[in-house]
Amino acid sequence: MTDDLRALLQHFVGLGSIAGAVALVAHGDDVEVAVAGATELGGPVPMARDSIFRIASITKPVLAATAMLLIEDGRIGYDDPIARWLPELAGPSVVRTPDGPVDDLVPARRPITVEDLLTFRAGWGFADDFTWPAVGALFARGIQQPVNPQRMRPPEQWLKDLAEVPLVGQPGERWLYNTCSDILGVLLARAADMPLPELMAERIFEPLGMSDTGFAVPQDKLDRFTALYSQGDDGLRLIDPPAGEWSSVPAFPSGAGGLVSTVDDYHAFVSTLLPGASGPLSPESVRRMTTDHLTAAQREAGRLFLQGQGWGFGGSVDIAELEPWNVKGRYGWVGGTGTAAYVIPATGSVTILLSQTAMTSPEPLPLQSAFWAYAA
Repeated sequence: MTDDLRALLQHFVGLGSIAGAVALVAHGDDVEVAVAGATELGGPVPMARDSIFRIASITKPVLAATAMLLIEDGRIGYDDPIARWLPELAGPSVVRTPDGPVDDLVPARRPITVEDLLTFRAGWGFADDFTWPAVGALFARGIQQPVNPQRMRPPEQWLKDLAEVPLVGQPGERWLYNTCSDILGVLLARAADMPLPELMAERIFEPLGMSDTGFAVPQDKLDRFTALYSQGDDGLRLIDPPAGEWSSVPAFPSGAGGLVSTVDDYHAFVSTLLPGASGPLSPESVRRMTTDHLTAAQREAGRLFLQGQGWGFGGSVDIAELEPWNVKGRYGWVGGTGTAAYVIPATGSVTILLSQTAMTSPEPLPLQSAFWAYAA
């Protein structure tokens, strides 16, 4: 089986769509790992099982798990208004219509809660239509900075800038992607009274032995860090070298997509979300995290990203078998740097794919689709 998985990865290396990749398929204790390519295009270092990748948005489930631990501790609660820790975001205004101007506003009907952040229904973010003025303001003000952690402003300034952008919908009304995880990361750091990297290390990374996971890659591990590319008309183009944006901890550690990790580190985390697994979270926290919380209308409005599926805390939840790999209850997510990780509670399975070519849209990369079909 491993030879078949390696051949699949090597096929995409041969096509020139990736420089390399690492993939894992696990069914209980039966773990299959394959590698192909190199850490840099044309470079001398072959890809290895312990190669380090920017995992992008599969950071979100790890952040959500950190939030669940603080909820279990009683430090934060689902119904708590976020203004308790983020006074900068108290009393937000809402655009009268999603496609309306940013100065045609109405007041929020209720406070934004912690659960609104967990379910991506606070009112900030983006979904199917990027032309909405309030969505455009997130990018124009630099609140969203994909693949550029060193360009992000410190949390205090970031929150001030965000507070000037109105909500696209009333709290709890509309599913919108990404921004809520960054807000949640700042909230968790303030609630725990420690920087987010230290909090996640103390509560998640260290207990699970995730020694290569964090918001930066130390100098002595750069030889294992992969380069990041985009796919251009003339082939792969370098976006970020190993000694680039992740060579030091940024001023704003992004809970939405800032982590680096390895396939074994991420397996150590995500496997704890399977039924009966031991891990830092209680079974009830795992259940709530991996349960769809959206209405049918909210799923439809977020179809560009959700592809017809639901949303738990930090990741999607399959509710419809639209493809062979869509198994009811499958939980996980994809990362814009060409990563993906899912657990399938019904079969006790885990699939993880780490590659180094950035996605250009929410549509899966051909490699991702081929990998999921292989693992199904």
